Amino acid sequence: MSGIVIFGAGGRAGRRAVAEAVARGHRVTAVVRDPAAHADLAGERVTLVAGDVTDAGRVAAVAAGHDAAINAAVRLDVSSEDFFASAAHALLDGLARTEVRRLLLVGIGTVLETAPGVPVHDAPGFPAEGRAFSLGHAVQVEVFRGADTEIDWLVLAPPPVVLGDEAPRTGRYRIGGRQVLPSGEGEGFSYADLAVALVDEIEDPKHHRTLAAVAA
Repeated sequence: MSGIVIFGAGGRAGRRAVAEAVARGHRVTAVVRDPAAHADLAGERVTLVAGDVTDAGRVAAVAAGHDAAINAAVRLDVSSEDFFASAAHALLDGLARTEVRRLLLVGIGTVLETAPGVPVHDAPGFPAEGRAFSLGHAVQVEVFRGADTEIDWLVLAPPPVVLGDEAPRTGRYRIGGRQVLPSGEGEGFSYADLAVALVDEIEDPKHHRTLAAVAA
């Protein structure tokens, strides 16, 4: 059993990461901005706390005493580039003050490439609002790539489609490189299986300091 701190635990990816980690016997600290709105997360092996992933001091405080971290936090009421850049810097700073050295981040499939150097969000006709959000994720990756840090980070980017919100957990997935993975068998990829991949990479790290596609 290990201790995992999960930022953005109230969202679709975060909730499933909490459930997956707890099901495997890990101790979880679920970090949300408003604990009152996510009271159902608290339970056996889950401590619910308030926190802001863009605040390095708070990141350090809630992550202390844990072995690994997952960041699934997102904000839609502020600039995507500002949020993801601030979160990346705060995580690097805050986690460096703690014992945490493994960090998994939930990425977005639109930053993956359809050809070398050509991300999905640069396709002709790609919606401007979606592109702005995707560029924030891209900035986050660049912050981590440029950091001189001991944090062993990994951004897992699911396919650039709407993920199955209520789809069951299969436990099956593939991890690739920076390009969109070709379609596999089945009906798509779910948040539940994204959570499996995240926790697997904490328990048995196989990919390091990179952006990697994950798909069914």
